[in-house]
Formats: sequence, C-alpha cells, structure tokens
Amino acid sequence: MSKGLPRSLSRGDKRKQEMVKERIVISGTVSVVAVSSAVGFGTLVIGDFPEGNILFLGSVAYLNFSGTGSDANLTATWDGDFSIGTGPDANGALPGIEVDIIASTALGPAVAEIAPLVRATNAAQAIFDNTDGSLEINLNVLLDANAITDDETVVLTVTGELFLCYTVLGDD
Repeated sequence: MSKGLPRSLSRGDKRKQEMVKERIVISGTVSVVAVSSAVGFGTLVIGDFPEGNILFLGSVAYLNFSGTGSDANLTATWDGDFSIGTGPDANGALPGIEVDIIASTALGPAVAEIAPLVRATNAAQAIFDNTDGSLEINLNVLLDANAITDDETVVLTVTGELFLCYTVLGDD
C-alpha cells in the first residue's frame, strides 16, 4: 500500500478520526512543594484532548524521574507516587480526576536521586466532557513525607512517553 490517502487520513483532524492512538513524549520538570513535613506534590501539564466528548479507552506510560543529583533539599533515596489525570493535584492526595488517565503508581525508591523506570496503565475507561476544549492532561507527582526538607521546593526532571487511545463522540 502506498502512503498517500491512508496516511493523510491518519494525520487529519482528531475529531473526525474513528480511533485516535496518540503518543505524547514527556520531557520537562515538575516543581514539588512540601509544606512542613507533609507529602510534597506538584503538577506538570503534558498535553490536551481535542474538543468534544472523549471516550477514553486506555493508556500506558513509561516514565523516569530524577532529581538534580546534588539537591540538598531532596533525600537521595526519595520515594513517592505519580498519576496522570484530567485534573491537577490540589492537596497531596490522588483521587478522582487526578487519576482518571493513569492510576496512582508507586515510584522509587530512588538511588542517588534517580528513580527506576516505571510502567503504568490506565485507571478505567471513561467519557470526558471536553466540549468547551479546556481539558488538560496533567502529570501529578507526590513525594513521601520527609523526602523533601520542610517548607522547601525541589525540581524533578521527568522523561518518557504516554500512549493514549480514545475516540471523539461528537461535540455540542
């Protein structure tokens, strides 16, 4: 088969495709804040969905997290969790829309501030209302209590990929 029309159709408007298989390359930093000796948390926006009613079918993520290697405010053997959801983490817990794309998944323990590569899968199938076009894909990170010096912020570098499968069920 030549690459003409089929290739053009697969690169067209996502709202008109029957099934969207998307690969999001993640490469960025997350600022994680710990208040007192509580859990530290932070969010990184990594993408968005097309406008419409999104029938989310599944996802797989392969992610690697690391500190700077010399951050005095981050323990070398930090531990934590991450999730991917349509909502940012608001309080150092991962419920509801904070985990509706990738369920809460354990990280670490880190060695010399570098956590091992993590593979995580989707939480459950769902329909996301993105008829206003504002829905984001958020990477939410939690670091265990006492992994960060009290009242400090640390920066974690995250690299990896997120694979999504969904379809758009119309728009209003």
